[in-house]
Amino acid sequence: MLVTTTNTIQGRDLDYKGLVTGEAILGANLFKDLFAGIRDIVGGRSGAYEEELAKAREIAVAEMCQQAQSLGGNAVIGVDLDYETVGQNGSMLMVSATGTAVTVR
Repeated sequence: MLVTTTNTIQGRDLDYKGLVTGEAILGANLFKDLFAGIRDIVGGRSGAYEEELAKAREIAVAEMCQQAQSLGGNAVIGVDLDYETVGQNGSMLMVSATGTAVTVR
């Protein structure tokens, strides 16, 4: 399935199917929080959080694509990814993917 942030696909006709979304909310565990806290003090990247972020993004985009397929689409255009922290103390990560399902002809 073609997934793009653009609102058109150059040289192709599009049949619009509708809005599609996907969401993922993931929590980091105690050990990841502990090591991320150490990274805050000494500097550097937090590989554990980066892995969780990538996992959440993949889930959200996959759900969005499944929804597009169920509407008869073969592409999603105008994709927007949003990232938020939720829960007490921002302990969980939410990623949402939104786009327009289309059939590319």
